[in-house]
Amino acid sequence: MSSDDPCLSLHPETLAIRAGRETSEYREHSQSLHLTSSFTFDSAAQAAAMFLGEIDGYTYSRFTNPTVSAFQQRLAAMEGAERAVATSTGMAAIQATMLTLLKAGDHIVSSRSLFGSTINLFNGVLGKFGVETSYVDAANLDAWRAAVKPNTKVFFLETPSNPLTDLADIAAVAAIAHEAGALLVVDNCFCSPALQQPIKLGADLVVHSATKYLDGHGRVMGGAVVGSDKLVEQVYLHVRTAGPSLAPFNAWVLLSGLETLYLRMEKHSANALELAKWLQQQPAVEKVFYPGLPDHPHYALAQRQQKSGGPVLSFQVKGGREAAWKVVDAIQLISRTANLGDVKTTLTHPASTTHARITPEARAQAGITEGLLRVAVGLEHIDDLKADLLRGL
Repeated sequence: MSSDDPCLSLHPETLAIRAGRETSEYREHSQSLHLTSSFTFDSAAQAAAMFLGEIDGYTYSRFTNPTVSAFQQRLAAMEGAERAVATSTGMAAIQATMLTLLKAGDHIVSSRSLFGSTINLFNGVLGKFGVETSYVDAANLDAWRAAVKPNTKVFFLETPSNPLTDLADIAAVAAIAHEAGALLVVDNCFCSPALQQPIKLGADLVVHSATKYLDGHGRVMGGAVVGSDKLVEQVYLHVRTAGPSLAPFNAWVLLSGLETLYLRMEKHSANALELAKWLQQQPAVEKVFYPGLPDHPHYALAQRQQKSGGPVLSFQVKGGREAAWKVVDAIQLISRTANLGDVKTTLTHPASTTHARITPEARAQAGITEGLLRVAVGLEHIDDLKADLLRGL
């Protein structure tokens, strides 16, 4: 955004509704859905100029589409960033970022507690092409410093982490990365810009699984990379060539999701805090992981870095997998699904679903036990959620 952009003076809740609009000559009030694979030109000269980027315009929906552009502009404004590029999924956003920033022989320093597919991408896909990854305790700043090598190019941080809701000090990690000549990429999936803005804390790029809270209703898949115009331009060129692009229909759905993001995240977080406190009182529960609780090790950081504890919590039941599966099988209201970010509350056993494909050693290092359950708290009445969980507890 330029310094004279009127959006700079608007509150975030207004940006979620008013920023990033691409209207047609019909002056529609709602954002238009441009379901087209290509666009026509007035002349051969105009077509050539658009494809070379000499003049603005839309050419082909793999990399230019008005509906997708509106989503990108709005999300960038909400994150306090200059630019965003949308992708087909959150994992596509991470992959596009890493393939843009890294080459064979480069090194990543990453927080240890990550989404299982991100670990598989780093170890399996990037590792196959000669990119090495070192994993550290996200909260241990000395560990970040110690892991730096001469070929370190990227720090990758997921905060809060999935599923244990560990936090890291974004500003402090950014300072260490920049001192080492590396870039900091932050996965902001759990908080969304409604609760946390990593760019303003020093992150260079933010990645999103828009499938989660940006949509908020479990309808479509999408992803995004947000940051400076210079860095996002590089990611955009990769997306343009490789094609992990966001579909116009999905962008249109995501735009409607952004409009209610701030209201939803406020209620999600309030429900999550109350449920976390209640779970702490249940005899069958060994431990609750939620940064909005005063006994969480990163509570003070959460109060400073986030607007609330967030919408996701985890808890460990006594009795291992057998007891955890008993809870999963007993619920009648809450959804049994590995997804999160929905108005409907979801319950997941990470060790056998989202993190099942990583090694037992990696799960143990990340603190993902057989008795651990993750709850992405929705917008239902809190008493109904408690009653449903009590069936298995």
